[in-house]
Amino acid sequence: MKLAEALILRADTQKRIAELRKRASQNAKVQEGSRPSEDPQALLTQLRELYTQLTGLVQHINRTNTTTAFDDTLSMADALAVRDTLGAQQGMLREMAQAAIPTQDRFTRTELRYESVLDAAALQREADTLARQRRELDTRIQELNWLTELIE
Repeated sequence: MKLAEALILRADTQKRIAELRKRASQNAKVQEGSRPSEDPQALLTQLRELYTQLTGLVQHINRTNTTTAFDDTLSMADALAVRDTLGAQQGMLREMAQAAIPTQDRFTRTELRYESVLDAAALQREADTLARQRRELDTRIQELNWLTELIE
């Protein structure tokens, strides 16, 4: 199985777990004298099995990411960390750029006037650069995911 297939399977398993958790919670209690529409004990059993499968799948994915070379200096796990950090920095810059945009909240001349102390346009340009870098990195990661065999 390719790494990309395992990642798709992981996402599907996580969605299935979320659905089962919701169904199990909805059927955990009923009005006195009523029966649940589904057996919550059976749902719990399915959930436990899915969590066991998910654990094994994540372990294989992590093992593969740790041992797979992304380039001459980074492993796949390192590249994923860089991608996540780029995304976090991009979000922070966009948030700061939005906060730095002056708004017209004054209704009278006696109310306080706020001025921006950050260059919103420069922050936005930097966020755009990080977004481009993240997209390019993510494309290379996705390509490698389809070329890499999952380590069992």
